Amino acid sequence: MTSDASAISAEMLAPLINAASSRPFVVAQLGQSLDGRIATPTGESRWINKDAALDHVHRIRANVDAVMVGVGTVAADDPLLNVRRVAGRNPARVVIDPKGRIPITARCLDGGDGCRRLVVRASGVEAPALPEGVEIIVIEADADGRLDPAATVAALYAHGLKKILLEGGAWTVSHFIDAGAVDRLHVLVAPVIIGSGKVGLSLKPIDKLSDALRPAVRVFPLADGDVLFDCDLRN
Repeated sequence: MTSDASAISAEMLAPLINAASSRPFVVAQLGQSLDGRIATPTGESRWINKDAALDHVHRIRANVDAVMVGVGTVAADDPLLNVRRVAGRNPARVVIDPKGRIPITARCLDGGDGCRRLVVRASGVEAPALPEGVEIIVIEADADGRLDPAATVAALYAHGLKKILLEGGAWTVSHFIDAGAVDRLHVLVAPVIIGSGKVGLSLKPIDKLSDALRPAVRVFPLADGDVLFDCDLRN
């Protein structure tokens, strides 16, 4: 990486790195096409974004206390959720799993690297035992069986996880944004038009454009053609 690229990377991450520790800080990320698609109709999604965007995601991982995904992402992709593409430490791995559906063989539950592994469940759920060392956080679910994003973030903060990367899936990211539980949203847009398939964000419907979210945005062209939109959802 050139010195200029290093400076740009530091600027991208500055709001995260400089975030106060007195409250939780959540950055969510979403990779998509120009027309807002995150997968084709058959579900193929690797790789919409190119190397620089993937490097950026791993760089965020290296600068947070925890990386968090919904159980649907684990079931579909079986991600490692560690830092491989850049230098840096591995964060704790968190899976939001209200109904106890996570496979005990999921790679993110492997404790071989010594990182903390946490599963967030709804109270009263009976589920198979998880691998040794996995921490279980229990919170109340709503009438639809969903876990409140603010309560989830607060519980993780109480466990010492102050800076959190919410990495997916799209439904989970949308749910957290709807709940006002995201500080920054990083949208990584690839110069490709898919034309159909799964959309990224799907928020609660609004009637008027005046009700739309209009965050302050910083724009960073990446080295191989993708563009990062860093959206400040707090200000």
